[in-house]
Amino acid sequence: MITYWQQDDGQFFKTKKDEINSKKPLWIDARNVTRDETNQLQEEYDLEQDHMLDILDPDELSRMEEGEGYILTIVRVPVYDPAAETPYFAVPVGIIIKGRTIITICWTDCEILKDFGNNRIKNIKLTDFPSFIVQIMNRANLNFLRYLKEINRRSTSIQNEMRMEIENQEIMLMLGLEKSLVYFSTSLKSNALLLQKMKSTKLIKFDDEDIDFVEGVAIDNRQAIEMADTYTDILFGVMDAFSSVTSNNLNIVMKKLAIINLVMMAPTFVTSFFGMNFKLPFETMPGYWAVIMATILCIISVFLSVWLLNINKEKVEARKRARKLSRKQRQKIRHETRKLKKQEKKLK
Repeated sequence: MITYWQQDDGQFFKTKKDEINSKKPLWIDARNVTRDETNQLQEEYDLEQDHMLDILDPDELSRMEEGEGYILTIVRVPVYDPAAETPYFAVPVGIIIKGRTIITICWTDCEILKDFGNNRIKNIKLTDFPSFIVQIMNRANLNFLRYLKEINRRSTSIQNEMRMEIENQEIMLMLGLEKSLVYFSTSLKSNALLLQKMKSTKLIKFDDEDIDFVEGVAIDNRQAIEMADTYTDILFGVMDAFSSVTSNNLNIVMKKLAIINLVMMAPTFVTSFFGMNFKLPFETMPGYWAVIMATILCIISVFLSVWLLNINKEKVEARKRARKLSRKQRQKIRHETRKLKKQEKKLK
């Protein structure tokens, strides 16, 4: 979808292609683009095909280079898609400056560009294209930080569930969060290299105010990189700890099975020994003796099964009690925080 934007009194407004004011700078927002739309932009603004393919490549890294009559900048921005296998990932956004027109191209929907169109970001001047690019990178850093905090909260909640009982679904969710952190770390480091290039490039002229802004964005970028690396190390350590717990539980189960196997070896040995042309001690007794022995064995097996079921029930009930206690503790904490907030409001 291609949308045309122009600015009036610091506010963006949509315009139709036939109603574009040639005296004002133009922003072309192309998101969820199709092949026909990319071909249209390529032919209309004389863009190179290799650059268009690089923008639409999901694994393309951030960079800045010069084309024939325009300047291309690729920035990695975060995206959240709850329906995807990896909910948090990063995509490239191509920013093309040609004359008095700036074009942003993204193969999927982008929350950052949506915020620009909805006038949620202040102090944006469409007449200053270098500042526009730095604003996109600044907004990308803020979204990276916000998504990193959400990933940390989700991993903490999954860890609390895994302490009760480890299931395959929870492990897959943790693996998805690990992938997201790796994608974020790679994209942030790629953006850091682009910010370093912006300070020394001659392709785009940055004034002193823009250079100071780039310095601030670089600081936020370094903070996001450190946060992503920290969360990645923590998550890897947690997964290693849970894998050790799983292997320990498996060893306990195998130990129990080995004990049962050893116990069952004795009657197996006895029955196999007496089954080979050997006179049994109860052969001369009446036929109902076999029925008595069978009933005794059935009673013993029933008692053993009941005993084992009671043990399993006690374990299940203990887990349920632990879950209820954790829920009650969470509710108490929430209730106390609400009380504290009310007291703070009264004091203010």
